[in-house]
Amino acid sequence: MRAAGRLVGEVLTALAAAVEPGVSTQDLDAIAERMIVGAGATPAFKGYHGYPATICSSINEEVIHGIPSQQRALQDGDIISIDVGASLDGYYGDSAITVPVGRISDEAATLLRVTEDALYKAIDVVKPGGRVSDIGHAVQQHVEAHGFSVVREFVGHGIGQRMHEDPQVPNYGEAGRGPRLAEGMVLAIEPMVNAGKPAVKVLGDGWTAVTKDRSLSAHFEHTVAVTADGAWILTAREVPVAARR
Repeated sequence: MRAAGRLVGEVLTALAAAVEPGVSTQDLDAIAERMIVGAGATPAFKGYHGYPATICSSINEEVIHGIPSQQRALQDGDIISIDVGASLDGYYGDSAITVPVGRISDEAATLLRVTEDALYKAIDVVKPGGRVSDIGHAVQQHVEAHGFSVVREFVGHGIGQRMHEDPQVPNYGEAGRGPRLAEGMVLAIEPMVNAGKPAVKVLGDGWTAVTKDRSLSAHFEHTVAVTADGAWILTAREVPVAARR
């Protein structure tokens, strides 16, 4: 799973570097597919329940599952969430980042920082004997302390030889509840955070989820293994996104 995760991380690093005004989301999708296939892996999202692309590219008020398009060009001031999944030798990796396009607003920059920090605060509580709900509690506490809101309709998940496995990993709730974490479990932890209210809706394409109040939304995700020493980030990137901002 580390091999699959490393590949996903490399793809996200390349995509983040390619983000700039004028680039289309289809351009980003083509880069991702070329890298994944070139590594002998399979795009995990393409064809999954009929999804038509390799990545999910969600801009501004789009929360998740935005479909890449040649007609959708990035503009200065946008934020774009890029979600990548790949299957390599029968195992899956899944990770997401949200990156700025050119100069973004102070609110957008704060949203990105808080959402990414929430991911790592959630990862910090992963340990054998802990509870799945400890993860969501860590996310919710951090996000709401900064005046943002956590999406309820979509959650993280177990991952392994299938893209989505049990347990579900919500980004909210009380600590100390739900299944116990055990050594060897692997989870996709993925805070989805809105600048406004938490409610979302799915557009007519059947995939793209947007904030109902059209506020900005950010999404960060890592595939994380539970080890005796705590969390092992299988999708870790050599150059953290924050270091490039």
